[in-house]
This record gives sequence, structure tokens and C-alpha cells, in this order.
Amino acid sequence: MQKSVLLIIDMQKGSFTALTPRYDTQGVVDRINQLGTAFREQELSVVFIQHDGTGTGEFEKHAKDWENLDELVMTPSDIRIDKYANDAFYKSDLEVKLNELGVKHLVITGCATDFCVESTVQSAIARDYDVTVVEDGHTTGERPHLSAKMVIDHYNWVWQNMIPTGSLLTVRNTRDILGLI
Repeated sequence: MQKSVLLIIDMQKGSFTALTPRYDTQGVVDRINQLGTAFREQELSVVFIQHDGTGTGEFEKHAKDWENLDELVMTPSDIRIDKYANDAFYKSDLEVKLNELGVKHLVITGCATDFCVESTVQSAIARDYDVTVVEDGHTTGERPHLSAKMVIDHYNWVWQNMIPTGSLLTVRNTRDILGLI
């Protein structure tokens, strides 16, 4: 596997409340932690992307809802990147940091499948990064016309069938990815 990073998008307390329940939260957190451990053991970077809503009243930097979930394993060597829109690349330091690290392969996890994860996947392939979406490593909430599980299944299907630019786009479950690291 080429030099890769694990991206963990918006696994923040403000996205996981009683009013915004997410599908299989504990399972997703456990799988992200497994991947994080494996990446660190191989001296690959783990990047936490956190939505910074400073000035909006939500996800204000350093406020409780901005913080990552307590259950997520984070180490001092992990990288934190603030994002300001659904797309983690938009006006953020993500691409600069990836270039500094010499990374061309992103393993993507996080919340929410149909917003920030989807936008970041699309943006990454438009920038010619190779992308592996962790099939069982992203989550979302119920939607007016679809269950959270249906949204997740739908986007996994879309990504598996998308025509990438000049890069590779794959969808793999945690077990398979751990076998490749």
C-alpha cells in the first residue's frame, strides 16, 4: 500500500447527541480506533478533521460540541485539521498537510456519510488522490425519506460504481483494510 493517511471526519460530540443519533456509533468508533492503531503501528498518519463553526454558534472551536468523541483514541502524534464546510479540503490546511507528508492515498472514515464524508470523497478524487472509503467506518442519521442504514448502503454503492478521475476509488471493510496495512 502506498503512503497513506487515515482521515477521521467530524466524529465530534455535537454530531452525536440525543437529537442527532447516528447509525452504529459504537461499532464505527471501534473500527476507527482499530484502524488508527494499525496506522500508527505502521508509522502512517492519523488525521482528525473537525468542523470549526466559529461565529455560527455551533461547533465553536474548543467548545464541547467541537470536541471529538471521548471514545476515540487520539495520540499526540495525530494531526488535527479544522474544516469550514462539508468538503474537508475547502479553505482548510488539509491539502497542504497531505503534500507535506507526501501522501496520495486517503483512507476515509467519519460522519456524516451523505454530507461531509461524501463531499470529501468527491473533492479528493477531483484532486487525483487515491481513496479508500471504509465501508463500515462511516455513519449518518435517519433522513426524511431514508433510514441511516439505507443512506450508508447507497453511498457505498455509489462510491463502488463511480468513475474516478485519474485515481483509484475503492470501498473496503475494516477487516480487509487491516489485512493490507
